[in-house]
Amino acid sequence: MPPGTKIDGMHTSPDDSALRADIRRIVGMLGDTLTRQEGPAVLELVEKVRSGSREDRDATADLLDRLDVASATRLVRAFSAYFHLANVTEQVHRSRTTRAHWLSDVVASARSAGISDAELRRIASTVELRPVFTAHPTEAARRTKLVQLAQIAELLDAEPGPKVDTQLARAVELLWLTDDLRVVQPDPLDEARNALYYFDQLARGAVPEVLDDWHSIFGTDAHNPWSTPLRFGSWIGGDRDGNPNVTPEITLEVVLLAHRQAVDLAVTAVDSLRGQLAMSTRLKGVSDELLSSIEADLRALPEIEDRYLRLNSEEPYRLKCICISQKLKNTARRLNNGSAHVDGRDYLDADAVLADMDLMRKSLLANGGELAASALDGPARSIACWGLHLASLDVREHSAAHHLLLNELYERLGEPYTALTRLERLERLRKELENRRPLAARPMPLSAASSRVFGAFEAIGRAQELLGSKAAETYIVSMTKGADDVLAAAVIAKQAGLVDPALGVAKIGLVPLLETVEELRCAAGIVRDMLSSRAYRSLVAARGNVQEVMLGYSDSNKQAGITTSQWEIHKAQRAVIEVCASFGVRVVFFHGRGGTVGRGGGPTHDAIMALPPGSITGTVKITEQGEVISDKYSLRALAKENLELMLASTLEATALHSSPRLRRGELERWAPAMDAISEGAYHAYSELVDDPMLAEYFTSSTPVDQLGALHLGSRPARRPDGSAGIEGLRAIPWVFGWTQSRQIVPGWYGVGSGLQAAAVAGMSDLVGEMRDGWAFFSNFLSNVEMTLVKTDLAIARRYAESLAPPHTWRLFEMIEAEHARTVSAILQVTGQDALLERAPVLRRTLAVRDSYLTPIHDLQLSLLRRVRAAQRAGEPQDPDVERALLLCVNGIAAGLRNTG
Repeated sequence: MPPGTKIDGMHTSPDDSALRADIRRIVGMLGDTLTRQEGPAVLELVEKVRSGSREDRDATADLLDRLDVASATRLVRAFSAYFHLANVTEQVHRSRTTRAHWLSDVVASARSAGISDAELRRIASTVELRPVFTAHPTEAARRTKLVQLAQIAELLDAEPGPKVDTQLARAVELLWLTDDLRVVQPDPLDEARNALYYFDQLARGAVPEVLDDWHSIFGTDAHNPWSTPLRFGSWIGGDRDGNPNVTPEITLEVVLLAHRQAVDLAVTAVDSLRGQLAMSTRLKGVSDELLSSIEADLRALPEIEDRYLRLNSEEPYRLKCICISQKLKNTARRLNNGSAHVDGRDYLDADAVLADMDLMRKSLLANGGELAASALDGPARSIACWGLHLASLDVREHSAAHHLLLNELYERLGEPYTALTRLERLERLRKELENRRPLAARPMPLSAASSRVFGAFEAIGRAQELLGSKAAETYIVSMTKGADDVLAAAVIAKQAGLVDPALGVAKIGLVPLLETVEELRCAAGIVRDMLSSRAYRSLVAARGNVQEVMLGYSDSNKQAGITTSQWEIHKAQRAVIEVCASFGVRVVFFHGRGGTVGRGGGPTHDAIMALPPGSITGTVKITEQGEVISDKYSLRALAKENLELMLASTLEATALHSSPRLRRGELERWAPAMDAISEGAYHAYSELVDDPMLAEYFTSSTPVDQLGALHLGSRPARRPDGSAGIEGLRAIPWVFGWTQSRQIVPGWYGVGSGLQAAAVAGMSDLVGEMRDGWAFFSNFLSNVEMTLVKTDLAIARRYAESLAPPHTWRLFEMIEAEHARTVSAILQVTGQDALLERAPVLRRTLAVRDSYLTPIHDLQLSLLRRVRAAQRAGEPQDPDVERALLLCVNGIAAGLRNTG
């Protein structure tokens, strides 16, 4: 891996001296702050602990164990602040080394492959990248802290000088004086406001720049001049699966919150345009169509002040902008009042806004104003990207909830439902979809729980009435195990008036979420059964013959380990592509990737390029969650590079990798080796997770029980119907616990056994070929290598031996043995003498971080022992001890740049 490579969000520069100088500068300011605010003794303690952790670990750990709670709190806050400042400094330096030619590189590659510029422009017109922001609780830092760090980043990027240094020192002090922890658990509206902060930053910064770059390279489609390759989605306020806080009322309120921001952005864009388009009818002609539209607008908008009519009487483009702005404001007022859309006075969706703007464009083009018309491009593209809804809301619900609702209705009809086999249920639902009559009269007699489920469908319908079809257009069925799970949701959507197979109406797309290995292996059959239903197939046809399928990375990893999870997801995509093609349907895969490797994370560009050929046909839909959002989008330059890189990857995969890149027969030769690796890895992973003592070992050797007290998000850590053991735990706390204790099992466990199994089977040469010639496999190895570097079994041993009962220690010994196997196997396959040997700067950076992380881990261990001793004695918990413990969790998350 050459210097300059991006790995897991960090940039490995061949010369990091400037970065180290800036870190020393900002950390020096932190030291000054500690001296001023806490006294010199605190800074002396920080330095003593930091150096002691390297020189005499045991003595330092003993010192930390004897610290009073107040000193421990100040110490861990100091180390956490260091990580936050080091992280933001790294981000600033990454932003200075961003590449500006990702898209032009794809153009050059396409030309080399014999693709004409005209054909590439046609392919580019089909591209749609949709990052979907979720509220999954993996961002440990408060939004307040994130805003402060963004301000520090701006100052670090400014020209150094006395004034900037003073401002920077003040910002560091304010950061120190701001509480690190959330006082209360956020609700879905709080989560929505957090996402709106990022959307607003993107809309006013990176997104316009990316869209300008895109159109400058690929030109403008005369028939659709403001088409956009970039749109955004959101799960926040729509993800109901296991979150009782997401009610239908909340869903609609989140939609309205997003709308208000989208309208503000649109008004700002149009008002800026008004300042530019001051063309006078005394100097240039204007189209009759534009003049007629202005006259109609003014009749419908009597509230427009007379002074505008007087001052701009000979400036029709300004008058038109004034009318558009007023209609946008009326739209916001209509939604606040809950009144109905009135054509001509307000807008239903962004298409109507763009139609008004297009009248100006055509008038300018017809009257020699080609350059002047280009002034419309930026504002119009922004409105096309964000719409009047900001981000399309996906709604997700557990499959079982739909069956419970339908069972209630069928029981009233005296017909069996839950007693039916899956095949019988599928047949009944097929017939129900074809039946023109409703299943029940409305309002339906439903229990409170089922009323909430049906209310979500009604909320989608209401959102579309208020803001158009793009406000909420996707309904995801989690834990899909068969086609009947999707058809059950379709029947309810029909009852709610969102779909009508007989009329070819499908206001929403229904999406199976395949989350476990069993469902991934059955993916082709599930999709085939769905599309074999004549009524369901008509719904797919109504949505342009596109079927979306969501792939769950987290739960399949938790269930089967990283190797089997990744391989089964890869195979499932190949199988579903084939099935959909046989029905004449284009499949769009929605990748539910988390931030950590154990939840499908890793560099996005590499992940996209490693997808099977034909899995991307213009569209990439991918979740962005937790700390990934702040890491990718908190700085303007980094946000621009990440978006442009994802767009370039999407275009490259569509244009150059729609057919297999491998030579004929290669995959057929490699697949058995990958099967052997997966089987060996799965066997090893199953031995660990199926061990009857694992639940006890996991909960005792990790701080997983502290996750809820961090108030990371509105969703409970356990599924409502989950058991008290590992099975009932969500993937996020599963990864969180292993990560905090530095065992990081989800990111590598079983890989060594799998590679060893392939070697024993005589497949070592094939594995070497796969490493060099198969993007899927090389990306897999790279992600595992990064996770192994972040794993520290010396620290992990302290967690196991200090916290877990002795009879469970053999599980740590299993982890230790598999870790040794995996490191050895990865080094052998990659031909390195040490992990990250080809990325020395990154390796050194992580080593430096460990010198600060080690004392936080030791503090966390000490505090966990105190908390658990109090629990065993039945004593009330000391809130100061609990607070210090949570600060340790925050500090470790900041140091590793991952929470879960």
